Formats: sequence, structure tokens, C-alpha cells
Amino acid sequence: MRFRVERDEFTEAVAWAARTLPTRAAATQQVLSGLLLDATGPRLRVAAFDYEVAAQATVEATITDEGQALVPGRMLAEITKALPAAPIDVSTDGASLVLACGNARFTLRTWSVSEYPSLPPLPPVTGHIEGKAFADAVGQVAVAAGKDDTLPVLTGVRMEIDGDTLTLAATDRYRLAVRTLKWRPESPDANGVALIPARTLQDTAKSMSAGGVEVAIALGTGPSGEALAGFAGNGRQTTTRLVDGQFPPFRKLLPDSCPLLAQAEKGPLTEAVKRVALVAPRTAPVKLSFSPEHLVLEAGTGGEAQASETLPAGYDGPELAVAFNPSYLLDALTAIESDQVEFGFASADDAEVAAAKPAILTGKGTDEDPPDYRYLLMPIRLNS
Repeated sequence: MRFRVERDEFTEAVAWAARTLPTRAAATQQVLSGLLLDATGPRLRVAAFDYEVAAQATVEATITDEGQALVPGRMLAEITKALPAAPIDVSTDGASLVLACGNARFTLRTWSVSEYPSLPPLPPVTGHIEGKAFADAVGQVAVAAGKDDTLPVLTGVRMEIDGDTLTLAATDRYRLAVRTLKWRPESPDANGVALIPARTLQDTAKSMSAGGVEVAIALGTGPSGEALAGFAGNGRQTTTRLVDGQFPPFRKLLPDSCPLLAQAEKGPLTEAVKRVALVAPRTAPVKLSFSPEHLVLEAGTGGEAQASETLPAGYDGPELAVAFNPSYLLDALTAIESDQVEFGFASADDAEVAAAKPAILTGKGTDEDPPDYRYLLMPIRLNS
């Protein structure tokens, strides 16, 4: 195998594929820590696969001798990142891979390509969506996905396809994020459901978010009958096994209406939450007190440090005090794209009841154009 490739494109492709490599591979599965360099087609393919996620990136290359090589992935990523700004010449020499770039030369051992598992093909394409819009939507939702691997069903993002509407949802039991957006299905009556690992989905969507790039979304089965989701765009392709388990019936958690509504400017509110949270011990809440035309934020208790800040707000209801985890609240404010944030509470008759129920945070919308992003946040009980 012998080829020449541009340094920046090759480095980027290697770094992206290497992100899916397992942090530790058993001695019997050492090949899974390798990157496959495939120079048998019109373009160079860099691939990684750990039986759960397969990542492939293609780059333009001048291929002199076709062939394949499997090399230690993380070492290759470190080397390419440090190479000088010059074209890279890559070739195999027996059981070694040689990289020459400018005056730098590296020799890496190779592993047997025959021992590397076959990468699953992309399932039949279900539809397409603009890359940046998809990445933005995934980012808004994935923030609410769980991080606890002992509850794998909560570490995924649920993707629902219903015709030309795509719905994404994630929850960690303390908050729920839901986003709907339009896309272009291959069939007008397309439908399907997939629970996709949140981390994989977010990394993949972000890598395909370049301006004007269209992403193909594919739901189907792999060679062994396993359920797969696939994404392709911007010269990259990812397939991933779906998360097993039943996602919570999240729509039951979203109220049909919110009788109590409060509005505030997102920017000033975000900065105020950051400031008052400075005195809040870890996991301690920030208290929000709503009264007509004002919102007071408070943190800190007893003889420890305390902070408060008052902001103008639109609110017409009984005085209401509610407390939230400041990190979860900031995640919502960051995800909301509107300049205004709206808090919705479920009860207009009893402020104490309203404060004990989840709040719905959205951007500013109208009856004709309701917000397409909703963030449900569980309150923290305030001590009397």
C-alpha cells in the first residue's frame, strides 16, 4: 500500500475516527484499538469499529499501490497531529507502516487485517436533514440524557420518525428535553423509533454540521439482525447499535397547558443564575421567586455565603417560589434559542402546588407558532 494525502484532511479524519476507539481493549481484542487504513477505493478510508459503533471517514488521496493496513489508532492520531504542514506519504513495508512528512519519518507496527471485524454497512436511508439543524437539535436534547451506565435506557436519545416530522427526546429522571423539527423522508409515510446512544449521536451530528451539508439518517438492521442507526454526511459515516430497553412514556410528563406563565430575558437571567450559584454548595439549589413584574434569585443559606439578584420579569399570578438545580437550569437556558425564556407552571390556583410540580421551560412562542423545544425541569423541595 502506498498513498499521498494532505496533512490537515488526514489528521482530521484520523482524529475523528479515533474518538470511537475503546479506551481499553482486552489482549484478545487488541485489533479493536486499531484504525483501519483502506486504500482500495478511489478515496482513502479511515475506519474504527468496536462492535458497537463503526466510524468511517473518507479523504482524497493519491493512491499509488492499493492495500489495507491496521495500525495502533491512538498512536497514529498523536503522530498525525504533530506532523509539520506538508503532504504525508504513507506506505507499508512488510509488517510496518511508514509515514513521511517533510523531514519527519515514523514507522509503526501493523496488525493482521484479517483479524479485524467486518464493518456493518449503512442501513437503507430513511431520510435526509440539513446537518447544522440536526446538530443543533441533538445538542439541545442530549444535554438531558443520563450519564449513569447502570441505567442504559436513560443514556440514549429517543428518535421518532412520523412522516416529515422528527422528534428527539432525552431524560435522566430529573429533566426531560424534547425537540421537534422537519426533515425530508424518503417516503412520505415514513415512521420508526430508535433509541440511540446520546454520546455517539451528539459526536456524530456535530461532525456533520458544516454549512450546507446534508445528513442521511438510516434505521435498519445489521448483518446479524441487530438494530442499527446510521448517519452519513460530510465524508463521514457512523453506524451504531441501538440501546436496548423501553424509554419512559415522556409525552405523559408534558402538560397540555400551563396556566401560570412567567417570562424573562434569557441573557440577563443566565448571567444572574451563574452569579448567585457561586455561593451555592455543590448540588444546592437556586431559588426563584416570581411576583408581578419581578423575579428574585437567591442562593446560600444560614451562616454561609448568600447571594440574591432581582430581575424584571413578566408574570401575572400569585407569588411563587421554586428551586432548581442551577446546572440543570443553565443547561436549559443555553439550549433555548429565543432571546426570551418562558416558565410554565401547571397550577394557577395554588402556588405551593405549582412549585412542587415540574416546570416547562421554552423559548417565546405564539399560538400560531409554538416553541419546538421544551425542557421539563423537576424542582427541588425548599426547606420550610
